[in-house]
Amino acid sequence: MDTLTCIRTRREIRDYLDKPIEEKHLQQILEAGRLAPSSKNSQPWHFVVIRNKDTLKKISDLTPTGQHIAQAPLAIAVLMDGAKLPEIDGSRAMQNMVLAAWSLGIGSCWVTNFYEDGVKELLEAPQRMKLVTVMPFGYPIEPRTNRRKIRKPMDEILHYETFAASSMLKS
Repeated sequence: MDTLTCIRTRREIRDYLDKPIEEKHLQQILEAGRLAPSSKNSQPWHFVVIRNKDTLKKISDLTPTGQHIAQAPLAIAVLMDGAKLPEIDGSRAMQNMVLAAWSLGIGSCWVTNFYEDGVKELLEAPQRMKLVTVMPFGYPIEPRTNRRKIRKPMDEILHYETFAASSMLKS
């Protein structure tokens, strides 16, 4: 799948088949995260792969918006160590993993709003680290859909040179 098709067709997946992710696919996903750019090439990330069903359930319980974590075959926690802007570098790595996964037929769903200290304690991660997300991954129950992405038209969001000059063109 080419990059733009991957971006165009990717969607959030919260319902997964009860099927383990092949090790070779997991390694490709992790490699995509490892290869992400980072501020000053600091590569401040650590990835924790979680497959244990009890641990996935406990993380799900610590995450009000992530109940679907418990049903996934695995999740990847992204922890940042010493990053000045951990959410930015962590998101860059995560987006690479999400797109790589989708190109392999594996879905995911960004999860926020978790009890960070509880999740870090469960994963035995140092408290100094910033937990960016715990992202579930799995093969979608519904791999294809006729639903279209609803996005604003380009002319509503695009501006050339300055914001004001572009908006004046529309009036």
